[in-house]
Amino acid sequence: MDRRGLLPFIVTAFFAVMISIFTFSLIDSKNAEPNTHQKPDGGEINSDSDITNNVKNNIKGNKANVNNSIDNDLNNGNNSIIDNNVSNEIEVNVDVNVTNKIKNKADSQDSSSGNNGDDNENSDNDGNNNGNDGGNQDDQDGQTDEDEVVWGVDSASLTTSGLLSCVRENFGSPKVWGRYLGEKEGVSAGITPEEAELLHSNDIKILVIWNRFSIAAGLENGQNEAKAAIKLAEELGIPEGVAIFADIEPSYPVDSAFIEGWFQVMEDSPYRSGIYGIFDQERALTQAFEEAGNGNSALLENTYVWTAAPNVGITTEKQAPGYKPQAPENALIAGWQYGIDAQACNIDTNLFNGEITEEVFW
Repeated sequence: MDRRGLLPFIVTAFFAVMISIFTFSLIDSKNAEPNTHQKPDGGEINSDSDITNNVKNNIKGNKANVNNSIDNDLNNGNNSIIDNNVSNEIEVNVDVNVTNKIKNKADSQDSSSGNNGDDNENSDNDGNNNGNDGGNQDDQDGQTDEDEVVWGVDSASLTTSGLLSCVRENFGSPKVWGRYLGEKEGVSAGITPEEAELLHSNDIKILVIWNRFSIAAGLENGQNEAKAAIKLAEELGIPEGVAIFADIEPSYPVDSAFIEGWFQVMEDSPYRSGIYGIFDQERALTQAFEEAGNGNSALLENTYVWTAAPNVGITTEKQAPGYKPQAPENALIAGWQYGIDAQACNIDTNLFNGEITEEVFW
């Protein structure tokens, strides 16, 4: 047979072989195992994740503010194990604020928060507040965890180096010292420039008090007392922005008009309005202040309150109570006179809002 006769057989055989190969390939692909481990859109396949967070705080001192924050956010395809341990060992004398914030978010098929542990061990005298909800609000009126509290005194006597030494030796180191504008015979001596210089040279702020009245009633009376206080403050060179506290004793007649008059004049002066007194719920002063505040929101928002309620007794600085002053609702609390009439040294003991201390004390 010549070559032209063989050509049709060769072509037929070639196509038969190609069809056979294609058929066997198709059968094999149908029997293959499907791929069940899919790659997520736009990324790589996530594998297991184990996270361990350990936080331990050892604190010794007079005051402590501890904030621990852990935030775990996992977008994981398989297994996630999160282990958080927070341990606080605290030995302090006065105030402790501990806030532990733990947030776990795991988007996975199998997630486990192995241990969100919080261990607080406290050895202290008073005033501890430990919270684990990430949003602690101190139960003290007008005070949050972030606010600093400072210890101080007030006195009706002239401040001498001897009295200052007496306080430091028997009670502590005051950051604030309350003193009176002008003399009130038989009650209090007025502050002098020399006295102010002594206190300032010892890094002590001065709380300025006006007590040269005995009736806290009437709008015009409140205005006149404020004018007299401002005049004397300017003569002493007290800088603008300092608060002057009208001392309303529990035996004084009091009404909202007096407080309104005092505020009106102070608000238009270089100084700021302040009221001192026993602000418990049963007192006429509290009722008068609330009435004045209800009628004038600016008065409530801009009058500093120095409250003598409750009275828990004189203490040293280290034994001072937790900061829990009583005052009208939403009042701007500057401080709390928690103890009166110390036997050693002629002083009363106080706790003050540290931020306000820097703003409105002399």
